[in-house]
Amino acid sequence: MKANPYIRRHHHITLNVGGAQEDYDFHTKVLGLKSVKKTALYDGEEPIHHLYYGNGTGDASTLVTTFPMRQSGRKARRGAGQISTLALSIPEQAYEFWNDRLTEYGFGPKRQERFGEKLIAFGHPCGIEYELVAAAADAREPYSNGAVPSDYGIRGTHGITVCIQDLEDTDEFMQMSWTGGQRQTDANYVRYEVGEGGSGTIVDLRVEPHTAQGSWAYGEGVTHHCAFEVDDLDIQKIVAFQLTGQGYTDVSDVKDRGYFDSIYVRMPGGALFEAAVSKPLGFTVDEPADHIGEVFQIPPAFAHRREELLGYLEKIVA
Repeated sequence: MKANPYIRRHHHITLNVGGAQEDYDFHTKVLGLKSVKKTALYDGEEPIHHLYYGNGTGDASTLVTTFPMRQSGRKARRGAGQISTLALSIPEQAYEFWNDRLTEYGFGPKRQERFGEKLIAFGHPCGIEYELVAAAADAREPYSNGAVPSDYGIRGTHGITVCIQDLEDTDEFMQMSWTGGQRQTDANYVRYEVGEGGSGTIVDLRVEPHTAQGSWAYGEGVTHHCAFEVDDLDIQKIVAFQLTGQGYTDVSDVKDRGYFDSIYVRMPGGALFEAAVSKPLGFTVDEPADHIGEVFQIPPAFAHRREELLGYLEKIVA
């Protein structure tokens, strides 16, 4: 089998979090990310917020998106077969700034090092593991809301960690179906880099044979999926064709997500991966570029339920 050369970098990562206001304050006020879009989950009949955070223009690989699940009452179980950790990239000179800031806000940060990188480990209010990694080479432009200086700002995703019970099949998937890129080890972690490598392309596998299987359905407290960028819809079809040809027959049909088109596949270790193609207008399809993320946008599927939706969903105060 030939390795898949079409996976470029992270596009976004999507988390099942707790309360909408809690999540909004964490990402915009503590981490200093920009609110890129406020909308609702496209799947199913029950309305759920879908919140997007990133840099000033919502570029691919800067995006963290969330489904606040607390209003629905649905809980998830953490364990193997899930993306356990989201790592975000910060400048090297920002390490002490972020350690102090997270301490001030009561997040109890822990200094660690892995693969030769200094990182700060802490948790989202709902419990999902976060890391800030001091990345030497990262040219992505951060957003600054004034509270976090632009020279210290978060520049986007750095990597994800997938907790798995067994390495063999997932290692083959990562090398032959998703990346074929660099492979390094550090204790029970195995690292891969997609596309051209570097910050914003990393997938770490954490091998924990005795960790029980976690849940996969929507529910508070776990990561739902990680999306990776591919160039266009034709390339996306090739990716789907190759995955199916390698035996991953659960590859989804193309899903229109409003701002991008997506296909999904569950890797052998259990995590859900997505190959996403951004639409030409991106997040400006329903808001002008200088006002993205300001007003709640009703997905077309819920247009006929606008007032019901606005009355039901938890209000978010910016």
